[in-house]
Amino acid sequence: MLTKIAMETSLRYSLHLITTSSLVATKRKSGEVDVQDIRKVYSLFVDIKRSTQFLTEYQKEFMFSEITEKTKEEQMME
Repeated sequence: MLTKIAMETSLRYSLHLITTSSLVATKRKSGEVDVQDIRKVYSLFVDIKRSTQFLTEYQKEFMFSEITEKTKEEQMME
């Protein structure tokens, strides 16, 4: 599972998931990282691709999108 994630995102992101998944497994008092631990961490921490997708989908709901829209309107009036 981690290999697939590393191929789709980056090796660095996958390594961070391993470390964080180990902490989740330790918290539930397990000496071994389980697939459920990785899934939990994967849902909590977003990689660059998913982050960019989220920003693109919800860009109009962010505060600074109004500024760019006004700028476009001002350019059209000139």
